[in-house]
Amino acid sequence: MAEIPSDELPLPPVELVRPGLWSIPVPIPNNPLRYVLVYAFETERGPYLIDAGWNTDDAWNTLVAGLARTGHAMTDVQGVLVTHIHPDHYGLAGRVRDASGAWVALHPADASLITARYEEPDDLLAKINAMLRRDGAPPDEITALTNASMPIRSWVWAATPDILMEDGDRPEVPGWDLTAIWTPGHSPGHLCFYEGSQRLMLSGDHVLPRITPNISFHPQAGPNPLGDFLASLDKVATYDTDEVLPAHEYRFADLRARVNELKSHHQARFDEAIEAIRDGDTSTWKIAGRMTWNRPWAEIQGWMRRAAVGETLAHLHYLERLGVLAEDVGEPSQWRVVDAATRA
Repeated sequence: MAEIPSDELPLPPVELVRPGLWSIPVPIPNNPLRYVLVYAFETERGPYLIDAGWNTDDAWNTLVAGLARTGHAMTDVQGVLVTHIHPDHYGLAGRVRDASGAWVALHPADASLITARYEEPDDLLAKINAMLRRDGAPPDEITALTNASMPIRSWVWAATPDILMEDGDRPEVPGWDLTAIWTPGHSPGHLCFYEGSQRLMLSGDHVLPRITPNISFHPQAGPNPLGDFLASLDKVATYDTDEVLPAHEYRFADLRARVNELKSHHQARFDEAIEAIRDGDTSTWKIAGRMTWNRPWAEIQGWMRRAAVGETLAHLHYLERLGVLAEDVGEPSQWRVVDAATRA
């Protein structure tokens, strides 16, 4: 029997996760992840959402229908707590606010990136182009890779947040015990939300049950995104959690075990990078080609290829901060292993 392509599989159903807490799958266009899980908290005032989805009519109609399954209309929504500004989480937030009057909340580190990313991207594109040259990307691929993420701008309603939500803030969601947890890495302002009365971790893209979130070094990522991510993993592991509600895939238990798996994954990536450099593959591009991905390097194209190079670079800069590697800056830069005696 032929396998059904992932983009033709039906979405999971709208589901009551706990009394008053719903999971609503919202489709992502042309993406193997297929959907983002929007969570709706019922309150006496109306529902509050964690994330919203892409700004497409299909996603909008699915979210409206999902809310109807919970007994609510879009006009009932009171607030949207956005985990981060990637399009599948933030893209529809402005449209929800326009329809309902709901407030939109975002961490200030992500809010500060909106204009450069979605409204006036020329300077960001120039920085990405320079980064790709420094990475050693082939000249005939640089222009396409630089512009690889531009088509998604049409799927984002660039909404300035009404509320800037900091680490430890308690969102006003009546009847629920929510705490915002700042977990930078996947994005500089990524937020998880812990529901204390139910011991639930709404993890966004920070911790997923099966796949590893992309942690890329790029012009908007900060100086050490992988270091931030690993520290954020340790941070969420301190919470007593019965179940994790991620933004993709499916719910799962044992947060600490998954945190340890993710840390082990990145340790294996460190080993691969060092081995590649010792074998003579010293540019970021060539090192990326030696890393283990979910498909062969030659089959990774477009934005996914740029993301893989960015993830490789995040590992290299992390090791540089540890004194394990050094970068000889150029076009392309060359990476080398620092002799142990020199480090001492």
